[in-house]
Amino acid sequence: QVQLVESGGGLVQPGGSLRLSCAASGSIVVMYAMGWYRQAPGKQRDLVARISRGGTTTYADSVKGRFAISRDSAKNTVYLQMNSLKPEDTAVYYCNTEPVKGAYWGQGTQVTVSS
Repeated sequence: QVQLVESGGGLVQPGGSLRLSCAASGSIVVMYAMGWYRQAPGKQRDLVARISRGGTTTYADSVKGRFAISRDSAKNTVYLQMNSLKPEDTAVYYCNTEPVKGAYWGQGTQVTVSS
């Protein structure tokens, strides 16, 4: 059974940085395109960053130039480097394949950007 475990969230001041990690129980990070998603209170869960099997990255306009997605195939892990964080980045962050597989959703990691 595939498991995705997100970590690295926390409380950070505006302008700060965090690096999120998504550890997979299997080799799905190289078998599929992977994405980082986020869900703020009362809002839908949205894709913010995607990395294709070939390594091509794409980003939502709201995070472009500030976030960077990467993958370590040997560690079966996907990362999200988040810089210049803003209060509106506050959300629970999840990783999953892109397109998503419902059974793969993990618990997510909370990111709070506040002074």
